[in-house]
Amino acid sequence: MSGLALALIVFSALMHAVWNLLVKRSSDKTVFIWWMFVCSGSLLNLLVWLQTGQLPRPPLATLVLALGAACSFVAYHWCNGVAYSRGDLSLAYPLSQTSMIYTPLWAVLFLGEQLRPGGIVGILLVLVGAYAVQLPDLTRANLLRPLRNLGQPAVRAALLAGLIYSVGVVLDKLGITSYSPLYFTQLLVTVMLVLMTLNLLRPCYRGRVLACLRRDGRLIALSGPVMLGSFLSFRYGLSLAPVSYAVPVRQVSLLFGVLFGVLCLHESCGRIRFGAALLILVGVCFIRLGG
Repeated sequence: MSGLALALIVFSALMHAVWNLLVKRSSDKTVFIWWMFVCSGSLLNLLVWLQTGQLPRPPLATLVLALGAACSFVAYHWCNGVAYSRGDLSLAYPLSQTSMIYTPLWAVLFLGEQLRPGGIVGILLVLVGAYAVQLPDLTRANLLRPLRNLGQPAVRAALLAGLIYSVGVVLDKLGITSYSPLYFTQLLVTVMLVLMTLNLLRPCYRGRVLACLRRDGRLIALSGPVMLGSFLSFRYGLSLAPVSYAVPVRQVSLLFGVLFGVLCLHESCGRIRFGAALLILVGVCFIRLGG
């Protein structure tokens, strides 16, 4: 992986951790995320217009890839929501990171990517770190707890989230390979915003959209540029790097998440979380040097 690709993806991970911190501080998280997409999408449309003067017409194949990737990412967030609402975070979160198992497989089978030994070691280290970061301890009972509960809806939803995300990111890679990352990101954000808007039209969200804007207006204004930076830097980095390496490297966001949790939310950082974050960092170094 080139230094530029690594820098872009790590920056994307930082921005991803920042906007997740903003979501945690918001009063109505589902509506707040919709507002984030409204702001970032508006900025993205302005950026495209300033660069080209008009919105370029995408090929049909690109539209299909953007639609497929957008549906995958929306479904991924929905499955994660089901998993988190029906089970403990420490149970569901590690299993939702199993996209790192599927993504290299799809990349080798369908994109013709090749994995080097150093890259494989790095992916495995990141996977172990992502699995361990939310575990309460490293006893055998807790290490195997997510796998022992495969019959629970939360566990199945988390595993499905990982699989769906891996499909979405491969479609993402195909889209930016055949089309500009800027324009493809615009299509992706637009389709995701439409899907989320349809969700907010349900009666249970009546009155909550404007209420969220009044309560969290400053956070919403900040979140637009942050989310846009995360989206664009990841896709430009993805255009320069194999997707089988890009997805694990982006898990550096977990390291930033631990740091923000300690500094901004005054969360405790135990030895397990610190060790897991260190494993992720070492794994990224292996991917950079050996991938």
